[in-house]
Amino acid sequence: MSLQESKCEACRIDAPLVTENEKVEFMSELNGWEINNIDGIDQLAKVFNFDSYLQALDFAKAVALLAEEEDHHPKIVLEWGRVEVHWWSHKIKGLHKNDFICAAKTDHI
Repeated sequence: MSLQESKCEACRIDAPLVTENEKVEFMSELNGWEINNIDGIDQLAKVFNFDSYLQALDFAKAVALLAEEEDHHPKIVLEWGRVEVHWWSHKIKGLHKNDFICAAKTDHI
């Protein structure tokens, strides 16, 4: 099953971080996402560009609705014509399969 077709699972504080092999496997399904280490925490990040503020706002709202549906919430930075999305698992301070699932679903939006 692809990441986009998968559903997030409840993430517990003792859930394992993805392995290096899983990162490579999951990243192969994503387009244009980067893994950035911010304050010692790996995060998936991508910038989406739009022709207007309202298009960017609509996209940010759609990502917020996805987050509620999956019960997994990203950092969303909204600017004129630009939305930056960061997925990571706060409870485990790093990347979980859920983050890759949500990144794939974000791309689908």
